[in-house]
Amino acid sequence: MNPQPPLLDSYEISPRFRQTIEDRIARLERDAAADELALVTLEHEDHTRRHRRLIAVQRAEALRMRLFLDRTRTRLQHPLIAR
Repeated sequence: MNPQPPLLDSYEISPRFRQTIEDRIARLERDAAADELALVTLEHEDHTRRHRRLIAVQRAEALRMRLFLDRTRTRLQHPLIAR
């Protein structure tokens, strides 16, 4: 028996890729918030149901991406000028 808990897989990503993911998370959360505000304008029950589903999917995708970033390390950039 191994008393140590298993380590989570860790990934190393570039700073540029990290920024792209963080931008996508912000966009998803901003869109979900805007869609929640738009719910009050919807009249049909089916349309409201689908719109709530869209909001849930946006929030779930943002959470999935945040969890991915929690398991990553950002690769250090190499200096542009050699020493």
